[in-house]
This record gives sequence, C-alpha cells and structure tokens, in this order.
Amino acid sequence: MEDRHTARDGRKHLSNPQLDCEKYGGRVSSGEDRKLWPRPLAQKWTVMLFLGTCLLFCSRMAMPICSVSMAASFHWSKIDSGLVLGGFFWGYCFTQILGGHASDKVGGEHVLFVSAASWSLITAMTPLLAHLGSHTLALMTLARFLMGLTQGVFFPALMVGGMGSLMLEEYGWESLFYSIGALAGLWALVVWLCLLKGVEVPPRQKDPKDPQWSLSRWLSLVKKPPVWAMIFAHMCHSSSSVTLLSWLPTYFKESFPHASGWVYNVVPWAVAIPSALAGGYFSDVLIRQGYGVSLVRKIMQFFAMGVSSMFIILLSGDVSFPSAVTFISAAIGLSNFSSGGVTVNVQDLTPSCAGALYGFMNMMGAFMVFLVFGDARRVDLQDYTPLVQI
Repeated sequence: MEDRHTARDGRKHLSNPQLDCEKYGGRVSSGEDRKLWPRPLAQKWTVMLFLGTCLLFCSRMAMPICSVSMAASFHWSKIDSGLVLGGFFWGYCFTQILGGHASDKVGGEHVLFVSAASWSLITAMTPLLAHLGSHTLALMTLARFLMGLTQGVFFPALMVGGMGSLMLEEYGWESLFYSIGALAGLWALVVWLCLLKGVEVPPRQKDPKDPQWSLSRWLSLVKKPPVWAMIFAHMCHSSSSVTLLSWLPTYFKESFPHASGWVYNVVPWAVAIPSALAGGYFSDVLIRQGYGVSLVRKIMQFFAMGVSSMFIILLSGDVSFPSAVTFISAAIGLSNFSSGGVTVNVQDLTPSCAGALYGFMNMMGAFMVFLVFGDARRVDLQDYTPLVQI
C-alpha cells in the first residue's frame, strides 16, 4: 500500500510538513521562535482556552436559540431571521486572515484577549440594542456583524443548550445575552490579570529574507492541489455545520412545536463532544499503526461529511420527534470527526504559516455560509444541508 508505512515513518511524516517553507523555497522559523511555553503556563492556558472556547460558542449560539422568541417579539419573517443570523458571517469573513497573521506575528494570546473582550461586550449589549429603537432588524444585523468581526480572530458548548432553554423560558431571551456577555467579560479579565499583565513577551526576530509572507510564497502554495482540496473540504464542512448550528432550533420549533426545547438543544451537542474526542483519538491510533497521515485525514473527513449527510437526508421524510433528534445527533456527532480531518490538516501541510492559511480557509468557509444563508432562509433545513455536504 503506497500510503502506508511504518509507525516510525508515520510519526516522521507528522513532523515533516508536506508544503512548508523548506519545501518550496522558504525557511522555517528560527529555533528561538519555536520555543514552547513552560508546562505550568501551558496547563493554565489549556484550561482558560477550553473555557474561552465554550463561552465563544455560547455567545455564537445565543442568537439561534433566541431567534424564534425574538422573531415573535419583533415580528420577523424567515427572511429577516436569516438576515440577522447571516450577519455574523459577513463580519466573520473579514478578520480571518488578519487574525491568523496577527497571531503568527505577535502571539495568539494577545489577539484572543482583545477579541474576547470585544465580543463579550457586544453580546451583553445585544438586548439593549434590540430595544433601542424602531430599527431592531438593522441593529441586530449590525450586532451579529460585529460579533463575527471580533470572533473571526478567535478560534458547541453543551451548557448553552440546556441552560439557554431554561433561561429563555424562565427569564426571557435577554437574560441569555446578559449572562454570556458577563461570563465572557470575566474570562477576559482573568486572562489579563493572571496570564498577560506584567508578562514581557520577547519581540520576534524579523528576518527580511524570510519569504513566509511574500507574494511568491503564497503563489507557490495556492498552486498546490492539496491546499485547494483542504480549502474546499473546509468550505463544505463549515457551511453544512453552521446551517445546522443556526437553524436547528427553528427547525424543531416549527416541526415539533410541543417538544421540550432542552432536548433538541442539548442531546445533539452532548453527542458532539465525545465524538470530537473520539475522532481525534481514532485518527491518532491509525497513524500510530502506520497509516499515512494523508489517508487518515481523508478517512476522517469522509465520515465527517459523507456519512453524516446520509442522516440529514433521512430528515426529508415524515419523521417523528425521537427519530429527528436521533438523526440530527448522529449527523452532528459524525461531523465532528473533522477534528481528525481537515481541521488539523493545515498543521500537517504548512505549520509555519498555519494561522494565516487557516484564517483564509475560515474566510472562504464563512463566505460559503454567507451564500448558504442567502438561500437557506427561503428553504427548509432538511432540503438544503445534504446538498452542501454532497
């Protein structure tokens, strides 16, 4: 088997990028730039990044969860709801490459802090903007645009589904934005006080001959088929995942109006968490057994896109509520196998400029989502998402 080799070679393949600078006329970063954080500091950041990512997706999910109630309060049509939900991705497109470039140059920790402080404030102010005047639709679309703009430099949380449904029923949709915004602001404050304040970051040595950000460097990358295969796979996966993420509450609310909100807001994402971990673990096992990294990434992405879309197709028929929850849970769970597929493939190919290239991938994915929302707001969820995946 051409793509199979020894386990030792498999590990070498992970540390020898296929398309990195030394392969196409450039040079990798110096040893000084590749220094790792001390283990205690890395452990602190691991915990904080986990909490920050949870809050990130909580704030991103707040609007889809509240969209049904807000549509009823402000008399939005489906097109209006699609405009508000899609506004996030208009902003999300603009800061992907900028965020990746800034992270590669000055360090991701400072970029994350500024981003979190910004979108936490926007989240907390969303209810105030909604009640500010008669232009609610425009203000909500602007708020989602700014949310995407600030989250585009930060890269589903289970808690937001269950707690969000309970808070929505007991305290109104405004409470969800206030609480998530306050928690995210607290997270940013803790990061600043405990991890950033008073810490001197040594300036990076700039090599004028380093072609990492030269035009020829990027032209050499965009000419390679593996790069575009990775970009297109990420575009398709992002558009389908975000369609599910944003329209799922609306689909269940309209198809099963008497169903408990916490069930369809919790169960699919409860499946997603162990599935993502399992996908990463399974891919590591295959690589250790000697399978090529490229083959493993393709296998994981096949399950994340091909197999998961089969369960979404099943929703096009007349299904019961338990069946719909089961199919959606299976689709979302399998889609998270991408954690061992295209999501990490950029590190395999070009680790020295992974931030900027992943930012470009996310920008293209967000642009695809923008196109999806331009059409998906006029069709049913079960009619559209499988077409994007296939």
